[in-house]
Amino acid sequence: MLSGIYSLLMAGAFVVLDAVDVAFTEAAVGAGISTVLMLGTLHLTRSREKIPTHGAFLPLAVVLLTGGILLYATTGMPAFGDPDAPVHTHVAPRYIEETPEKIDVPNIVTAVLASYRGYDTMGEVTVIFTAGVGVMLMLGGRKRRRDSDKEDGV
Repeated sequence: MLSGIYSLLMAGAFVVLDAVDVAFTEAAVGAGISTVLMLGTLHLTRSREKIPTHGAFLPLAVVLLTGGILLYATTGMPAFGDPDAPVHTHVAPRYIEETPEKIDVPNIVTAVLASYRGYDTMGEVTVIFTAGVGVMLMLGGRKRRRDSDKEDGV
């Protein structure tokens, strides 16, 4: 909990120092995800090691399949540093030219994250938090069902 509180305070310090882009990342990762993962780990930790009921083949197959799909998807990306990539020809010039006029923020990265992508960033944090709470509720419900089955003699 102290780590999450420290991350939240550091996010506030980054905002004061006009580094809102770093503050977004610190708040999302440091105060948000790290705290949820730590609480989830504490929730799932038991005093004795649980013996796995399945083999390692299924998780290995899922990881290999996902990795293969990600590697295949990278073949459609433009080459690194390609000056003719869409980001260099359409997106970046628009932000560089229009940001000082539309948004009165001296740092273009901060303007993009705070103004153009502010709701998107907030939505990403909300989705990750909701997913973490959903996983904890599902795992907690499974434990309660097992405990009630033991009490019923099943």
